[in-house]
Amino acid sequence: MSKHKTVKVDYLARVEGEGALYIRYDDQHVHDVQLKIFEPPRFFEGFMCGRDYREAPDITARICGICPVAYQMSAVHAMENALELVLSAELHALRRLMYCGEWIESHTLHIYMLHAPDFLGYPSGVAMAKDHPQRVQDGLQMKKAGNAIVRLLGGREVHPINVRVGGFYRLPTATELAALRETLLPARDIAIATVRWAAALCFPQFERSADDAYEFVALSDPDEYPMNRGRIRSTQGLDIPVSDYDQHFRETHVKHSTALHSERVGRGAYFVGPMARYNLNYSRLSPLVQQVAREVGFPPFCANPFQSIVVRSLEVLYAFDEALRIIDHYCAPERPFEETEPRPAEGCAVTEAPRGLLYHRYQIDAAGKISNAKIVAPTSQNQKTIEDDLRLMLPQFMHLAADDLQAHCEQAIRNYDPCISCSTHFLKLHLDPVGAAP
Repeated sequence: MSKHKTVKVDYLARVEGEGALYIRYDDQHVHDVQLKIFEPPRFFEGFMCGRDYREAPDITARICGICPVAYQMSAVHAMENALELVLSAELHALRRLMYCGEWIESHTLHIYMLHAPDFLGYPSGVAMAKDHPQRVQDGLQMKKAGNAIVRLLGGREVHPINVRVGGFYRLPTATELAALRETLLPARDIAIATVRWAAALCFPQFERSADDAYEFVALSDPDEYPMNRGRIRSTQGLDIPVSDYDQHFRETHVKHSTALHSERVGRGAYFVGPMARYNLNYSRLSPLVQQVAREVGFPPFCANPFQSIVVRSLEVLYAFDEALRIIDHYCAPERPFEETEPRPAEGCAVTEAPRGLLYHRYQIDAAGKISNAKIVAPTSQNQKTIEDDLRLMLPQFMHLAADDLQAHCEQAIRNYDPCISCSTHFLKLHLDPVGAAP
């Protein structure tokens, strides 16, 4: 008779936020897998109700200290969608430049501080720095360059304040952009070296069978690698406008998590993030990024989540390349923002946060007050896929010693770079008015 065993990690290390892992298995089967998110709900959707529509970009930016631009962009685009406001190409380019800064900041933090120690055999980035100081310095220099972009476009590096409904409060000057360009050029060279280093790492072999194949979901636009616009597409044939999101994706509660679980209606788990973007949009990467990918032998489609560190490094290189392209072709907008007037309306938007699809939907009233808000974070969309990965990969690693098995499970979670704090946002409020009939 097989004896039940348990992998229990009370506090997951090197992820954003607080969560735990519980797996019960025996020699033959995996009986239960739970990615436990116990961090308290943060109620941002509740906070939004009653606030002015123009406050949404600044309030939602506070949801995350790692990817505030993503929340700001989804919120501001949703409000502009509600008010049927279309921005000029010049303003769109500046928002794209700002998003490049966030991808660089977030991805380099994950690559060098959170994920690289798994591959090099260290418990932390600090311990790794003693033997690999250059790697850590490279990561910090690239992150510093990403900070410079967000600071210039957003007014400050964390929780930026320069984005408003209709555009920006202040536009960068040509002199400021020229100085930024000088910062980005050497950092782009480091990004190329990072791709070469990441592609040479030793990866656990894990690919799903055809029956369990991932459904990758990401934005896709005919003219650009997706950040701020596009249709929602998947590797299983989904191709819908953002306005149809709620018809195809549903959130549910599970007992072991304070975050909602998202699923494709009628299909189940799906996979958002860098690998989804890469697999659905490889042809829209810049020639330099495609050239470096070919040089290191990395294919246009990747289904091994342990290789997500390579995809992130390619997206960092793309973000530097795209930022330099935008600066080199910069044409100042005629005005920093378009005026808006409130009216009863509903709008939604999806943008590509570093960790994947980020959906916002708002209703506003005649006075411009927010009457309803819905925010679906990337981590809640990947939770079911993370648990499925652990369930499927465990039989392959059961021969390992307990400590090594646990390390593999934790690494599998870090493949997704989950932002647990971002995902604990749900609020289902039921009010019983005094005197109401039972």
